[in-house]
Amino acid sequence: MDIAVIGSNMVDLITYTNTMPKAGETLEAPDFALGCGGKGANQAVAAAKLGAKVMMVSKVGEDLFAENTIRNLQQFGVDTQHVTVAPGTSSGVAPIFVDEQSQNRILIIKGANDRLTPADIDAAAEELKACRLLVLQLEIPLPTVYYAITFARQHGIQVILNPAPAVAGLDIDYACQCDFFMPNETELEILTGLPVSSDDEVLRAGQMLLGRGLKNLIITLGSRGSVWMQGDEVYRVAPVPVQAVDTSGAGDAFIGCFAHFLIQHGDIPRAMQSASAFAACSVTGRGTQRSYPDADAFHRFLTA
Repeated sequence: MDIAVIGSNMVDLITYTNTMPKAGETLEAPDFALGCGGKGANQAVAAAKLGAKVMMVSKVGEDLFAENTIRNLQQFGVDTQHVTVAPGTSSGVAPIFVDEQSQNRILIIKGANDRLTPADIDAAAEELKACRLLVLQLEIPLPTVYYAITFARQHGIQVILNPAPAVAGLDIDYACQCDFFMPNETELEILTGLPVSSDDEVLRAGQMLLGRGLKNLIITLGSRGSVWMQGDEVYRVAPVPVQAVDTSGAGDAFIGCFAHFLIQHGDIPRAMQSASAFAACSVTGRGTQRSYPDADAFHRFLTA
């Protein structure tokens, strides 16, 4: 395998609404969709659809969603031998509300994802050792994330840590062991306690984290593009302008694509540029994984 994703899977319950209801109010929404998501699964699928060889270590619940989640990963070519059932629990679910401006509001119920433990990493150890890159998020227990980082360091595997959803108590010492730390601006604000409404403020907050020992900090800024900070160096990638339909999963699209191209050629600016375009393409369709282009569709998008 090229990439191992140790992380979450979710069932996306997506409501498209013209108006968000007030407390106690019931409104009719025009559309609904059921999809497969979760930050870990999204990132795994994005990389796999581009041609990366991806394995996943994850937990599903003992419910009707489990088989569908595993089958969905398999249809995109993700190795699921270490996606296992947590008895007596529900699968993770994510109610998502998308408004007329294509902005989303998301709740997550971790379910089985909260049962992913260091023992699951040990069970997958031989396959993980053969991977070149490990991708992590924070929809699984922090001790499992820390254990995975230590495992990767022991075996010389590169690590991307996407601190999403942001946890103020994240141990920065573990983050500093990762090769890439990749928050969005909201997560950056939570992690640093600093404002991020302007580019200067983003850089100031980024420098705070770099000062604590991070190696490579890549901040995704949605419609403002992305920025890579390393030491005193700053590299900016402009956004790719598109007419957005649904921004759900765009950050995961960026990370999955970045992981794929990082493995392919190791050129960080080029990987960021590809990831920015891939994320832009994803927001032109509805849903998360189903909106991600495969390699051929992505090539058509780039050459249109």
